[in-house]
Amino acid sequence: MLKSLARATLDILLPAHCLACTEPVTGDGQLCAACFAEADFITAPFCGQCGLPLAEPAPLCTACDWDPPAFRAARAALRYGPAAKRLILPFKYTDRPEAASGLARLLLRPGADLLARADWLVPVPLHRRRLAARGYNQAGQLARALGGLTKKPVLIDALARIRATRPLAELDQHDREAALKGAIAVRRHRTAQIAGRTILLIDDVLTSGATASSCATTLHEAGAGAVDVLALARVADIQET
Repeated sequence: MLKSLARATLDILLPAHCLACTEPVTGDGQLCAACFAEADFITAPFCGQCGLPLAEPAPLCTACDWDPPAFRAARAALRYGPAAKRLILPFKYTDRPEAASGLARLLLRPGADLLARADWLVPVPLHRRRLAARGYNQAGQLARALGGLTKKPVLIDALARIRATRPLAELDQHDREAALKGAIAVRRHRTAQIAGRTILLIDDVLTSGATASSCATTLHEAGAGAVDVLALARVADIQET
């Protein structure tokens, strides 16, 4: 009762605002009508493995058909464009970890099947220097918030980025894969919890899939039964970044 009263008081004093702008909305984690209309939600058809939006229905995109990633399936809520950037960039770069609670709600629809079969939610890790500069791992914040919404357990420290890499947006697919080789590891004390389990990797943006695939390979080597990926946004054209 006290918790409900406190929330009602906060709603009066600090009314909820749109995730992407300052317009008031009826509840946390919502978009106003204008921002919702601009949001480029991913709908079918898309690649059954990496989630890439497709112009025509097909089981797989060309890349996954020729060179499948290490993860089983990936899904994302939005195409990475102007609307997605207004949601993600402030959360990622302007010290707004509290935005995770609203953003995580956007993952519930596209991630429904992946969440249903997941044993653990695991965030894509940041290197310690980038973590110190930013103050938090945005993927970790999303994983915690999503775990709270779905009651799925979170292994927040399952993966570690043990070697810093150049910004991957500067690299092509081959160089991204080379840069990530040996950069991600499973923490030894989490190996037993991962063995035989279905892991759902959580990230903010899925670009080429190289980081997610590297994480998946590392998790498989540690004994994971399967690895899926869920992200806020999917880059539909690698050249965008």
